[in-house]
Amino acid sequence: MIDLNVKMQVPFVDLRAQYHSLKKEIDNAIFSVIEESEFIKGKYVSAFEKEFAAAYGVKHCIGVANGTDAIYILLKMLGIGEGDEVITVANSWISTSETITQAGARVVFIDTEPDFFSIDVSKIEEKITPRTKAIIPVHLYGQPAEVDKVKAICEKHKLIMIEDCSQAHFAEINGQTIGTFGLASTFSFYPGKNLGAYGDAGAVITNDDDLARKVRMYSNHGALIKHQHEMEGINSRLDGMHAAILSVKLPHIKKWNEMRLKNALYLNEKLAAIKGIEIPKIRKGSTHIFHLYVIKAERRDELQKYLKEKGIETAIHYPTPLPLLPAYKYLGQSEKDFPVTAQNQKKILSLPMFPELTREQMDYVADCLTKFYL
Repeated sequence: MIDLNVKMQVPFVDLRAQYHSLKKEIDNAIFSVIEESEFIKGKYVSAFEKEFAAAYGVKHCIGVANGTDAIYILLKMLGIGEGDEVITVANSWISTSETITQAGARVVFIDTEPDFFSIDVSKIEEKITPRTKAIIPVHLYGQPAEVDKVKAICEKHKLIMIEDCSQAHFAEINGQTIGTFGLASTFSFYPGKNLGAYGDAGAVITNDDDLARKVRMYSNHGALIKHQHEMEGINSRLDGMHAAILSVKLPHIKKWNEMRLKNALYLNEKLAAIKGIEIPKIRKGSTHIFHLYVIKAERRDELQKYLKEKGIETAIHYPTPLPLLPAYKYLGQSEKDFPVTAQNQKKILSLPMFPELTREQMDYVADCLTKFYL
């Protein structure tokens, strides 16, 4: 075992290490954007959109300002609004649900599966009403949701499926890449994501020509050509700087995902025998890319404090189920409406996870957890 008397610093994520591995290429990309003044739209944005679409095997990628806007814009361009309902999962970042409300629709929350933190597909149909227009499954923590089953429900009830892929770039389920099941999918390139820019950035992908045109138009003040506004839109454009950086990183994303998985499996092996925690499970037939490595821990808050004292950064994703936030008090729901999510939220703890995580760092984390539960 590692000497726990010698304190080691283990960051939650180390973006500096990733930057230094590609420093020359990233610096050159940034310099080129500045030198050519390609800040808004332009060739670097177009290049990344084409590259990302090709990597996903889809016809269209539309870069937008962030992953939140990506969902909002899609909902608006699909005509979802006042009087409509959209179903999504009870545990996610608020972007998934707030955009539904911002579009004018009503959000309907579904509880999660006990083991995989994804939407409980068995509970969806009981929430479908004549007002339901769409379902947004979230591929949380890098684990694919059962989108094939969600898609079947959508086809049965003539609903739209939008995949929220913000935490699961290029993850797969049953041999198919997530993001390619629904009519359209959304991505965040927030700096901490597996594929991250150096600020807020996002994208929509789709094979639907008309939808792609509308999304591109709405995100650019309602115009495809400057001053020719076919509708009122918003200003949500992917910056040239971020696009150039993402183009540098894109060829490495699958390798980074593999490194995350390798690290996660090593941690699983080291932590499996510790009584008091439950290691992450991987759904059969899926490729988990471990955007986050989330355990369930007894005495979670005590453990988090102890790890902090030992120099180990952790986080909770997310401390409160969405429907139990003050923002959704108007729905009048309680823990009994989302028993699985509510129970998990009292135990979940995200441990450090990034491609460059060393064996020594992981051994230190595992040994600290072991000592805590002795």
